[in-house]
Amino acid sequence: MSARSASPTIANGTGGASAREAAASVVDPEIRVITIDELGILRAVEEDPASGRVTVTITPTYTGCPAMDVIRADIRRALTAAGHPDAEVRTVYSPPWSTDWISEGGRAKLAAAGIAPPAPVRTAGVVSLTLAVRCPQCGSPETEQVSRFGSTACKALWRCRSCSEPFDHLKAL
Repeated sequence: MSARSASPTIANGTGGASAREAAASVVDPEIRVITIDELGILRAVEEDPASGRVTVTITPTYTGCPAMDVIRADIRRALTAAGHPDAEVRTVYSPPWSTDWISEGGRAKLAAAGIAPPAPVRTAGVVSLTLAVRCPQCGSPETEQVSRFGSTACKALWRCRSCSEPFDHLKAL
């Protein structure tokens, strides 16, 4: 199963492509190298053909994520700039967000930024256990967790034993 196959579908109404593109372009405020679409936070973008009203549905990476207010404001700002000032941003918690929803492109961007992306969590009903995380700097599996919490609550701080570089690892959920 690909990382995106578990992700919800993005629905577009008539003329909703620009609304979807605007919402999808919003960058995550805590991980500035990845969009909310690539991260899998963006669940749906729908436009009512009669009224033109846009409804965006998002799911936080975890309940209580402090970035959600900023994400909602950034979505509204992007939609207004794209000509969709009448927008509603809904937050849903079910199904809960999963790191399986991160796109392959998003995983590549995380790694390129020095953040170890999580391995897929669910494969054929099996939940994987992370025993080692490859260093995003040198690729070595000789790493150790320094702290369960990194620069944000959704990341853990790790250190590479080979190159001695510290790095964040996005926690698998």
